[in-house]
Amino acid sequence: MASIKEIRTHIKSVEQTLKITNAMYLISSSNLRKARKQLNDVEPYFRKIELTISDILHHSPEIHHPFFDKRPGIPPEKRKTGIVVITADKGLAGAYNHIILKLAEEHIQNDKNAKLYVIGEIGRHYFQQKKLPIAHQFHYTIQNPTLSRARNISETLIDAYRTKKVDEIYLIYTSMKNAMTEEAQFMRLLPLERPDFMIKDIPVDLPMEHIAMKPSPEAVMGQIVPDYIVGYIYSALVEAYASEQNARLMAMQAAADNAS
Repeated sequence: MASIKEIRTHIKSVEQTLKITNAMYLISSSNLRKARKQLNDVEPYFRKIELTISDILHHSPEIHHPFFDKRPGIPPEKRKTGIVVITADKGLAGAYNHIILKLAEEHIQNDKNAKLYVIGEIGRHYFQQKKLPIAHQFHYTIQNPTLSRARNISETLIDAYRTKKVDEIYLIYTSMKNAMTEEAQFMRLLPLERPDFMIKDIPVDLPMEHIAMKPSPEAVMGQIVPDYIVGYIYSALVEAYASEQNARLMAMQAAADNAS
């Protein structure tokens, strides 16, 4: 049977743990609100870009652009896939990192030509320990998603796509379904899909207004699609960060309850 001294020491240890978990809970709660505000502030701008792409495709259905090129001449066994994996920089967030890494590994095992683009220290250490080659490591702290970092990431990915280092690019990240649950996402970034931008519910007899696109629809598309990619990546970074904070918030709440 434990002595009174040992019991008191254990109680003090648990009380210290409770203080830490409560502090981490409050920090995660604050960071979560900040992340959601960031995304809400810029969402109208990127939504407008998406609608502009829809307008271009609607008014110029014959347009052929590299960002929509699926490269059908390349056989499946020779197609090179870029997989962007977004993880956290640290643990103590329940199963958040495990779920993302498991999903990434499943896709890598099924694709011998996959190239890894890693954001987040947990992912970088994991793939290095697994001896899996990393095509590019983005040494940004995932704790601070910014438009500048999203733009730098998008430039690297677009360059890899344009120079045919990869034929397709996918994002693996976590999004929040609701206040209690997160869900791992596997989304294609490039090439873009025309149906995703088609304007729905347009009356057949609706006259098509004239829109001038200078110097050409292709040139306009080439200017705005990179901004759309930036918005997509930024949204994924913020969603992943918000999901991480939510997962850590719930983990710290469970730890605090156990300590109590």
